[in-house]
Amino acid sequence: MTVATTSFLIFAASQVGTPGPANMVLLGTGARYGFRAALPFVAGVIMGKQLIIWPVGFGLLQLADQAPMVFTVLKYASAAYICWLAWKIANLRLSRTDTTGEVPGFWAGLIVHPLNPKAWAMIIAGFTGFVAAGTSSFNATFTIALCLLLCQVVLHPIWTFAGDRIAHVVEGRPVEKYLMWTLASLTVASVLFVLFGGGTHS
Repeated sequence: MTVATTSFLIFAASQVGTPGPANMVLLGTGARYGFRAALPFVAGVIMGKQLIIWPVGFGLLQLADQAPMVFTVLKYASAAYICWLAWKIANLRLSRTDTTGEVPGFWAGLIVHPLNPKAWAMIIAGFTGFVAAGTSSFNATFTIALCLLLCQVVLHPIWTFAGDRIAHVVEGRPVEKYLMWTLASLTVASVLFVLFGGGTHS
């Protein structure tokens, strides 16, 4: 009576490592502020997923069945927040000599995943698809939390570093604004895919 840990790790890596709202925000943050400056934000994003995993593991899905409207409102409010972040990315320019605007820190990163519909879908899929019947809530939640934490610690910094490297290539060039609008568009597209592609709990 356990979690299918190996299978879930593969699933988790494929989800954490592929484009989605959080990774697009990390890419844009790394591009704008640089890898090292963005690390507190990355840490917040990584820890923020734990704020979803543990409540879900200890009964939040049952609450969702009893009060579905609450989760519908949360889902669309989350999407609106991520789209707002995308708008900020679209209007950023990459000059590191521009000191306007604070580097987003740990607390800003902490709320990205709780307001990320892809994160909710991923975690719910983990509990419903990879946990054997009869597994204790603590064992299931601890295993899923640890697997996702490991994947995030490896993969989220890679996205942030990729943004930093991209910025060095395009900074100050005409292509810069098109890159930022592309990142923003991908962020919005990933949100819409999760919302309307059947990937969230309904």
